[in-house]
Amino acid sequence: MFSIQQEPFSPCAAALIAALDHWQNALYPPESQHCTDLTALADDELILLMARDTQGRAVGCLSLMIQPNGFGELKRLFVAPEVRGQGVAEQLMADIEMQARDVGLQQLRLETGLHHHAALRFYQRLGYQRCAAFAPYGDDPLGVYLSKML
Repeated sequence: MFSIQQEPFSPCAAALIAALDHWQNALYPPESQHCTDLTALADDELILLMARDTQGRAVGCLSLMIQPNGFGELKRLFVAPEVRGQGVAEQLMADIEMQARDVGLQQLRLETGLHHHAALRFYQRLGYQRCAAFAPYGDDPLGVYLSKML
């Protein structure tokens, strides 16, 4: 059992994101890593969700960057390896999509890497479809861009 809550950026979130960055560093060169500094965003530009286990340990995170014109960009989905396969990512995605609707967003977009095979299957299973690169991303041959209308 896991709880999902919106939280301010914290050392727990930083630790999960550091684990994600460590994993991605082995797969992609620096120019193909589009890691947004979530601490640089204003409160009205960011929703950060944390997943916690029954002991209160942070085991997953996902953020939503709220952008103009009804768009939102999903960033930094990560679930700790020891709890993968237990529905944490699905819970995070369901909650972030609900919050995106609540703030009036019409479309969610994300960028992921070509080597993230499990992530690509996961997002496509949830209804995300490949799309053209969107700002601020350029034509990165290792990037995959997905979107979903809400």
